[in-house]
Amino acid sequence: MTTQQVLLLLLLWMWLPHPCHTEMLFRRTPDLRPKSFGGRASGNDGKAIHRQKRGWMWNQFFLLEEYTGSDYQYVGKLHSDQDKGDGSLKYILSGDGAGTLFIIDEKTGDIHATRRIDREEKAFYTLRAQAINRRTLRPVEPESEFVIKIHDINDNEPTFPEEIYTASVPEMSVVGTSVVQVTATDADDPSYGNSARIIYSILQGQPYFSVEPETGIIRTALPNMNRENREQYQVVIQAKDMGGQMGGLSGTTTVNITLTDVNDNPPRFPQSTIHLRIPESSPVGTAIGSVKATDADTGKNAEVEYRIIDGDGTDMFDIVTQKDTQEGIITVRKPLDYETRRLYTLKVEAENTHVDPRFYYLGPFKDTTIVKISVEDVDEPPVFSRSSYLFEVHEDIELGTIIGTVMARDPDSASSPIRFSLDRHTDLDRIFNIHSGNGSIYTSKPLDREISQWHNLSVIAAEINNPKDTTRVPVYVRILDVNDNAPQFAVFYDTFVCENARAGQLIQTISAVDKDDPLGGQKFFFSLAAVNPNFTVQDNEDNTARILTRRNGFSRHEISTYLLPVVISDNDYPIQSSTGTLTIRVCACDSRGNMQSCNAEALLLPAGLSTGALVAILLCIIILLVIVVLFAALKRQRKKEPLILSKEDIRDNIVSYNDEGGGEEDTQAFDIGTLRNPAAIEDKKLRRDIIPETLFVPRRTPSAPDNTDVRDFINQRLKEHDTDPSAPPYDSLATYAYEGNDSIAESLSSLESGTTEGDQNYDYLREWGPRFNKLAEMYGGGESDKDTS
Repeated sequence: MTTQQVLLLLLLWMWLPHPCHTEMLFRRTPDLRPKSFGGRASGNDGKAIHRQKRGWMWNQFFLLEEYTGSDYQYVGKLHSDQDKGDGSLKYILSGDGAGTLFIIDEKTGDIHATRRIDREEKAFYTLRAQAINRRTLRPVEPESEFVIKIHDINDNEPTFPEEIYTASVPEMSVVGTSVVQVTATDADDPSYGNSARIIYSILQGQPYFSVEPETGIIRTALPNMNRENREQYQVVIQAKDMGGQMGGLSGTTTVNITLTDVNDNPPRFPQSTIHLRIPESSPVGTAIGSVKATDADTGKNAEVEYRIIDGDGTDMFDIVTQKDTQEGIITVRKPLDYETRRLYTLKVEAENTHVDPRFYYLGPFKDTTIVKISVEDVDEPPVFSRSSYLFEVHEDIELGTIIGTVMARDPDSASSPIRFSLDRHTDLDRIFNIHSGNGSIYTSKPLDREISQWHNLSVIAAEINNPKDTTRVPVYVRILDVNDNAPQFAVFYDTFVCENARAGQLIQTISAVDKDDPLGGQKFFFSLAAVNPNFTVQDNEDNTARILTRRNGFSRHEISTYLLPVVISDNDYPIQSSTGTLTIRVCACDSRGNMQSCNAEALLLPAGLSTGALVAILLCIIILLVIVVLFAALKRQRKKEPLILSKEDIRDNIVSYNDEGGGEEDTQAFDIGTLRNPAAIEDKKLRRDIIPETLFVPRRTPSAPDNTDVRDFINQRLKEHDTDPSAPPYDSLATYAYEGNDSIAESLSSLESGTTEGDQNYDYLREWGPRFNKLAEMYGGGESDKDTS
């Protein structure tokens, strides 16, 4: 046997589990200290103490995990060379799990594990051992530390972090393209045996995919996998420990793999020829129909661009690609005419916009189809010779003059005659009219450029055979100017001349305006209608003129106002002129020519307040009077405000007679103490519900004797209230719920009046005053009715 074979066998033996019969020896060794450590030390008793160095023959303890025996698992043995076997030494254990997980025989030093140990929970335990003398309890050996290492067994299967993985790979990928990597973990000790060595294999998904045993990388196993044939795949991967050998533990996971799309399919038209129809009256931009090429790809790989590449209608039609539906919409580019052409042929091409160069070998990624468009005949409306008309006419033409003619025709083969009319909404004043047969437009009212320079008309053309089919055309009429307005002053001039003016002094500059608009521009001439000895006009030849004085000095006492007629004319043909009159006032001025006063009466007015000042003073007096009146009214209203606003502070009770009460015994809502004990009436107090306007001395009301007739008492109180001048005419609220003893009035309640047999006389109610008239009428009427019946 060679040396290499021996070493290999030794390594295999070391990796195999063995029962742990380890013995740790506490053995003394010769004193090999250097001389520097050989000194002595004196203790308290003066004796020399010799220190000896302890030596250990040390080995680790090894213990297999997951022990299933019924007895305690033997770990190892501690033994000191001081142990003579007579039981004089005691072994003590401390540290991780000492006394609970690990116990030691005090006499023999044997260590046992009390329960099953899981290496995945804790891989090693650190403990301390010491041997002491049982009699003196002194340590014979210093405390030493040792380790119990847990040997692993294969008790954990590999696990994946995810139960289901999701991955994708492009279709048409080459063999060996990486898809995804899955990794499993094993809780066993990777440094001991093959318990944590994982090998990957594929249980489901062949022959499409494969997995690398060592890394767990999933790769494609077939070339040219087509998404259009199959898009989803489910692959089951197994991870097995012990290097994949028999007896190893395993775990699985599922990987859902999706083939993503690539542009490997060209677009295809389902039909080689497509027929479409459209009426000839369809306006430009009308959609005729759509064409669509199908593409087995998805997303941007299926995007298609449509174009017209050939045909006899390339200038008549357009095609637009609609992105959301991937359709080609064919629209009208120019107006169609059935009488001109009835059939068009187009060649339409559909091409992918995103082509992958890797798949050029699969062929051109485009397709073509033939589109035939038939134009249908419709009854078309008339067509004008122009899209709009512009006519120019002078404003002074005579009524009935033709200003222009519009022309229209029926484009149909029948060539129906046309009838013309004006849209009166565009000619509300009815200035124009049109000949219905030939389209001639003429004037029906005079024109005036100064009122309206442009007229925008709308002419309607309709077929006589089909009046509902109409066409409109705009007609613009421009009114040309004629010199028919005379120039006038540009503004109203407030002109004055100073009394101390000198001859030739400028007092006003005037200008003119003209409503006409000649081609050469405006040109005005100014002159006086007659020679004036006081003023003259000097034309500035720039459409303005100056008014100058012709003499020195003016007197407003003699003449306060001068009227100066000025003639203004233009230079157009025919010449138009007008006369404007300037009103010139004579005013007093200072030395600088500033006006001070222009009224002659102002010199005769006495000094005093002006009219404006008097008006202002009068307004102030009126405002003060209004304020005083308002203040007095508010003060009067405050006096009449009630002092008691709370509903709970009202003295008297308001009795409503519009419902039936509870009879004589119903006294809950009334205070009848006053009637029962008239002597307890207090002195009359002032009213608290209003502010008294006049204070009177309260009068003492004589108390009524006991058993006084209530009727007399009420009459007395009523008389006092009626004659009291301090009490306003408010209603007095009295309680009638108590009749007293042997009252001749008996009960005033109507509850039992129907059952009372005796006749009652209520005429005395009329004697109580106007406040009881209503009550007297009610009861008096009842008696009359009773007698009548």
